[in-house]
Formats: sequence, structure tokens, C-alpha cells
Amino acid sequence: MTRQPETLRGATIAGTGMYVPERVLTNADLERMVDTTDAWIVERTGIKERHIAAPGQASSDLALIAARRALEMAGVDAGDVDQIIVATITADRPLPSCACDLQPKLGATKAAAYDLSAACSGFVFGLGVGRSLIGAGLADTVLLVGVEELSCIADYEDRNTCVLFGDGAGAAVLRPCEPGEGILSVSMHSDGGHGNILEVPAGGSLAPATAETVAQRGHFVKMQGRELFKLAVRGMEDSMRAALAQAGLSPADLELVIPHQANLRIIEAARERLELPPEKVIVNIDRYGNTSAASIPISLDELVRAGRLKPGDAVGMMAFGGGLTWGSVVARWTLARQGAGAATTAAAHGAAS
Repeated sequence: MTRQPETLRGATIAGTGMYVPERVLTNADLERMVDTTDAWIVERTGIKERHIAAPGQASSDLALIAARRALEMAGVDAGDVDQIIVATITADRPLPSCACDLQPKLGATKAAAYDLSAACSGFVFGLGVGRSLIGAGLADTVLLVGVEELSCIADYEDRNTCVLFGDGAGAAVLRPCEPGEGILSVSMHSDGGHGNILEVPAGGSLAPATAETVAQRGHFVKMQGRELFKLAVRGMEDSMRAALAQAGLSPADLELVIPHQANLRIIEAARERLELPPEKVIVNIDRYGNTSAASIPISLDELVRAGRLKPGDAVGMMAFGGGLTWGSVVARWTLARQGAGAATTAAAHGAAS
């Protein structure tokens, strides 16, 4: 077991925010687009609806609203942000990064801005990076955003994948705290040997965009679901156990667990292997679908604004995604401003300011 390095100070989440677009794509809508049914989708995934970005609404636009809400809750001015980390695989464009597109919109003029590409594990990996920056004294305020517009890479002729994905953004502001508080441990893992299990095969240097790659639908997500299921359940369980061991805790010590919202069956299988009661494991996939790097921070913000996390609570977050990547975080909650900020969970759906 790898022990977490000693740091001069800890890092904690000081504010959260989320945003999902106004348009809702229901299973009934998908029935008119592809050969599927509501019953088939719910039985296999647990999803009933997902939110889809409007034409011209870029990932950085979704990220902007979530980021503003997180900064407001934290009581931090955008001009005081030292680092912006955006976890995404659906940036506005290949160059520059989504974080650099977000920076001027936010007014975070002094922040270093860059993207982190770890697919659905991106927010967990970002917490690890942000914690290290703060612990080493390289930053005092880190803005971490998980944002995706998976509707842009979903193949709406493939019923096995298009029913899964939604768009959204979630953000967290990381600030220093006493060692032993806030983020207690982070477990991050990758296995590129299984990269073809979940991929977008075209559009990069291996297969640049051509008329042929477009005709072959190579710019959409391809997934081997059966193989992914087994690896996802095992990866989330193993990484959560590793993070708990590093923090000196057990699954029973966790007040709440926020899993990546990929598939209800995956969430349930991981919950059972960790021997967690259903009431401790957060599920909102029915309302949002799989929003990749955004799913954990969206869930986290809903919990904070509903007052379900209290200072001293131990909370776990676990994810699995393309790469393959997987990881978990264990944190001792310190944020006391439950319900802070003007935006409620309901207002986070479709509000643009």
C-alpha cells in the first residue's frame, strides 16, 4: 500500500457549484430517434432522462456557470484563483484548452489554466492534482471543474451508447486547511492496455479527420459494455478500499459515497462489494445520465445545497472511465455553509447567471 505523502498543509473543498442545460432528452424522445424503449433503457441503465446543450452552447459556457456558483459559495473572487483545472474530454475545440477558454469568461486573469484528460475519472484525478498543488504551497486557490458535452460525441444511431450520455458541469473550489482535514487520501490508476474498450477512434493524430472517418462514424464513442462493466466494478471497489486504507478508515466509516454515474448496475454492484447500505450511496443517474467528469461534482453540489453533508462527515468519491482510468477520494468534510449561494438545485437546471 502506498502511503500519502506528508504535506505542509491540507486541502479542502470550500465551495461547490453545478449546471445542466435547459433541454431535457427523455427516453420517450429517444424512442423516436433510435430502436429502443423506455423500459429497455431503464432496466439496463437506470436512466430516465438527460440534459443536452443548446446549439452554440460550448463546454466552457456550462463550466462558467458552475464555476461562478462554486466561487460564490466559497466567498472567493475569480481574480484570486491561482489555478484552473478543467477535467473534460469534450473541450470547446482541440486548441486551446477548455480551461483557457473559461479563464477570460470568468475573469480569472492571474490563474494558470489547463485541461486534465482522464474521462469519467477526471474530477477524482483533478482533486489529486489540486490537493498536491495546495499541499506543496504552489497554489492557495484551485478551481476544479468537471464538464462534458457528451452529446457531441454520442452516436444517435447506436442504441447501446446514445441512451447513456448527458451534458453538464460541476465545480469545486479548493483551499488550504489543517493537515488531516479536507481531502484525506487519493487513489489514482490507469491501464492503457484496455484503452480500446471505451474510445473515440478518430479525430486525433492516429486517425485525423477525413471524409472516410466521418463516413465510418469514427468520431463517436465506441464501447465494449460487457468488458467495461467488470473492470469498472472491480476498479472502483479496489481504489476505494485503497483510499480508505490510506486514510485509516473502513467503508463503514463513510457517511456518504458519491460514485460516478455511469450505469445503475455498475453502481449497485460496487455498492454491494463494498458492503454499503443503499442510503449511503448517491444515485441521480435517472435524471442526468452519464455526464462523465461532471457526474461526481454535480452530485456533490446537490448534496451540499441540500445540507446532507455536515462538518466532520467522511465522504468517498469513486470513478471509472476511458483510458482506462479509475480512482477514489476520501475526504473529511469541512464546509459548513450548507445551502449557501442563491442557486438552489432546481435553479441550477437551466439558469444562465
